[in-house]
Amino acid sequence: MTGSTEAVGLSVVIPAHNSSAVIENTARRLMNRLSGGNAEIIVVENGSTDNTFALCTSMAKRWDGTDVAFTVLQSEKGLGNALRVGVQASRGAHVLLTADDLPFGFDDLDGADALASRNGGHFPAFVVGSKAHSESSVERGALRGVLTWGFASLRRIVLGMRTGDPQGTVLVDGDLIRGLASDIVEPGFLFTTELVYLVEKLDIRPQEVPVRLSEDHDSHGTRVSRADVVSMGLGLFRIRKRHQHGAKPTWGSVSRSV
Repeated sequence: MTGSTEAVGLSVVIPAHNSSAVIENTARRLMNRLSGGNAEIIVVENGSTDNTFALCTSMAKRWDGTDVAFTVLQSEKGLGNALRVGVQASRGAHVLLTADDLPFGFDDLDGADALASRNGGHFPAFVVGSKAHSESSVERGALRGVLTWGFASLRRIVLGMRTGDPQGTVLVDGDLIRGLASDIVEPGFLFTTELVYLVEKLDIRPQEVPVRLSEDHDSHGTRVSRADVVSMGLGLFRIRKRHQHGAKPTWGSVSRSV
């Protein structure tokens, strides 16, 4: 089943780069989880050197999700490029940005459901599946722990960011994220950091929920190289310069959704 023009309750956007080993299992897990909820899965292949796009295209042709649409798109290489394309194509009242192997399983969705149940069934405008949450279970080696702490400190200094983990999975009001998508230009790993920065400038405080890192995700290690870490550090200054003196982002539904 492929996408349509009708609105849906939830859009799940998955960037896929050399994802042939995991993407089919991820799509099936999502279909089983979302069945009955009027949802869509949007996979955005970006610059793969394996058969990811061919596999996803084949999956779309034989897709049997009854009320979960499955759409395959392509973008230029880069996590941020893929997320932007997926967001702009989404139709959901809420949009989940996650990874090709569901790093936290469904802890992010479960955490958002718990927040909504405590708020009369209303979802917050912005929820982060956060590795920085005090109740999260995320094993890190000593070096990676130091790098994570150092980058978080730099993020607070450069951007004044209050959110502990802007690079976790995010569940966002659909109108909000689609309205901001054109203002987010980071092509790589800092896409969600720029998104959170703009959301905080709207005086929306992302609500962080605890997550557990899946064994499958932990087993293949990080995909972020040392060069990526340096680039991300410099990218924080780009984000600040890009938005520091510009007009404050606007979103007409803030008062209704926060």
